[in-house]
Amino acid sequence: MSRGPRIGHGWDAHRLVPGRPLFLGGVRVPCERGLEGHSDGDVLLHAISSALLGALGAGDLGRQFPSSDARLRGVASGELLSQVVSMVRERSLELVNLDATVVAQVPRLAPFVEAMEEGIAKLLGAPREAVNVKITSSDGLGAIGRGEGIAASAVVLLLPVERPASR
Repeated sequence: MSRGPRIGHGWDAHRLVPGRPLFLGGVRVPCERGLEGHSDGDVLLHAISSALLGALGAGDLGRQFPSSDARLRGVASGELLSQVVSMVRERSLELVNLDATVVAQVPRLAPFVEAMEEGIAKLLGAPREAVNVKITSSDGLGAIGRGEGIAASAVVLLLPVERPASR
């Protein structure tokens, strides 16, 4: 693996369905519907995990955590992200920064951004200022604009961990 900077991009989207809680960025958001998925459906944590895997050249979430694995049914996406963070550390890399965007028409997410950023930073073992989450809508366009689902994208920058020189 290259010892220089590693950049990764991730994207995910899920349909909103009744009968499930809504989790975004590891935060439970009050809503009548939640995100469909094999796990808890947290598209923000999925996009972040996917970005980290991309920076590692380690494929995608489906390759690492296949939906055919019954042990992963309903798993908290934070658990999957923690496993990906372990892969990052095993390769002696550290997160410089994360920039993520959630695209949702409903529900209103701005009041939850700070909690998302704090929780994500903790999951990543990164300083709070290294994590940025933005919220936008699609202004009524497409399935997301009709309130049928939520999408998220993320970009990460990883650098090799600086080690003290040996004497």
